[in-house]
Amino acid sequence: MRMFVSPRRLLLLIVIAGLFPFLAGASNQRPNVIVMVADDLGWNDVGFHGGDIDTPSIDSLAAEGMELNRFYTTPICSPTRAALMTGRDPMRLGVAYGVILPWDNNGVHPDEHFMPQSFLAAGYQTAMMGKWHLGHAQQTYHPNERGFEHFYGHLHTQVGFYPPFANTGGKDFQRNGQSIDDQGYETFLLADEVSRYIRERDQSKPFFVYMPFIAPHTPLDAPQELQDKYKDINTKLKPSRAGFTDRTRRISKMLMQPSARPMYAAVVDGMDQAIGQVLKTLADEGIVDNTIVLFFSDNGGAAYSVGGADNVPLRGGKGETFEGGIRVISVIRWPGHIPKGEKLTDIMTVMDVFPTLAEAAGIETKNSRKLDGNTLWSAISEGKSAPRESYLFFASETPIYGHFNLTAFNDEWKLVQEVEQDQLSTTVTNYLFKISEDPYEYNNLASQYPEQVQQMSALIHDWRALYPIHGTRSQLAPPPGWRAPKDWASYPIPLAQLQDEPARTPAPSEFIEQILDVQHGERGRLRYDCTPTWWLGGLCQKNR
Repeated sequence: MRMFVSPRRLLLLIVIAGLFPFLAGASNQRPNVIVMVADDLGWNDVGFHGGDIDTPSIDSLAAEGMELNRFYTTPICSPTRAALMTGRDPMRLGVAYGVILPWDNNGVHPDEHFMPQSFLAAGYQTAMMGKWHLGHAQQTYHPNERGFEHFYGHLHTQVGFYPPFANTGGKDFQRNGQSIDDQGYETFLLADEVSRYIRERDQSKPFFVYMPFIAPHTPLDAPQELQDKYKDINTKLKPSRAGFTDRTRRISKMLMQPSARPMYAAVVDGMDQAIGQVLKTLADEGIVDNTIVLFFSDNGGAAYSVGGADNVPLRGGKGETFEGGIRVISVIRWPGHIPKGEKLTDIMTVMDVFPTLAEAAGIETKNSRKLDGNTLWSAISEGKSAPRESYLFFASETPIYGHFNLTAFNDEWKLVQEVEQDQLSTTVTNYLFKISEDPYEYNNLASQYPEQVQQMSALIHDWRALYPIHGTRSQLAPPPGWRAPKDWASYPIPLAQLQDEPARTPAPSEFIEQILDVQHGERGRLRYDCTPTWWLGGLCQKNR
């Protein structure tokens, strides 16, 4: 039997058939991703935590998205960025105890796979605008070699907020390896570049943008109108309840130094304005609903005297492994996919970002080495529970060489260790908290639960034995006589001038190298990315 189709119905079918590929493509389109990272932002320095600094843009991300209420980073800069880019533990990477300083040759091993490389392989456009701080001595460490097609910013930290953006006297501002002379306030320049990139993007592809601010890191500076706005802000902050941080404040008061708080507040406000500009660009381009925006601080606020941050009610601050040093502000927004105005109360770490964003975007992580982070996408998007029974570990030696701040924690327990190494002795101070019941770390239970302290101390001990022996340390002074370049854009050794393979140890064979590695024992690893297997006599197995 023949079916009669009216001309109007036939036209409608043709139109639907013609639109179907576009409708299907829209439903399957991968989201854009923007990762924004503040530098030393305090827990109590945003409006939605009750702070007295205007942060409407960050507050809007929390209101329109989800607060990651127990988001943890390392206590200092470079280790957090290494963990973010790789999804792996900075202790394995050799970037854990200290940041990468201008006179260092360190970087993250070129064999390590970076997050933007996975997004690039999946068809994304990739760009970075801001502070790198993950290696500068060789081109192998450069952002353009780590998955970023476009790089606008600084290889170092502490380049200042105004030109010439110098570190140790050498200019440090570039676009894809070429020195540039853009003028203006650094925070606003980053926002301009990100907005320009979004407007001029290839609209047939999604984009991945990494926007690590230098704000509000020292040396603090801000436009005069923002300085005027906060000149009368309250500077009588509550104690941090951590020895190093509060000691610096007391000394500063004794020396009659002005408070850093007003300038700090001005810098934070400027950063929030820059974030607002980028969010407005997304709205103007009509891509808010298809863009994931993640914001967090690289570590706890710099609450010491010259830092100006406030982490209360959390204890401590930057460099310390109390909550104020490692539990940071974090929010994530993706309208229609992430519940609005909710809080994720499960633990999430910076190592979890890579696998979480990869799952959210529907792309494959291309790592050959095992990720230490886990995806929490189901917990974020569907509210599924994500308990942490196994321990997480963080460390810092900054700023005092030989003084280590260590921690191991999970949902229930947290051990903080302060290890003081002198020439002929080592002193260990333990703080044990029932973190599930005492999130602000008031009650030290170390003397009541010595077995718990012993067990967690042993885990920290084994974890520290993974560190490469030439990993970063807190060497805050340059080698005697070392000189900085006049322009850091010219500093990385080009690929054509480098050997094709990473250098080996002087050991004449792999077998001898393994024996030397065993002899190092708990001091660290001679072989890269190896875990000692003590039941095999300490021989080191590669983590593939």
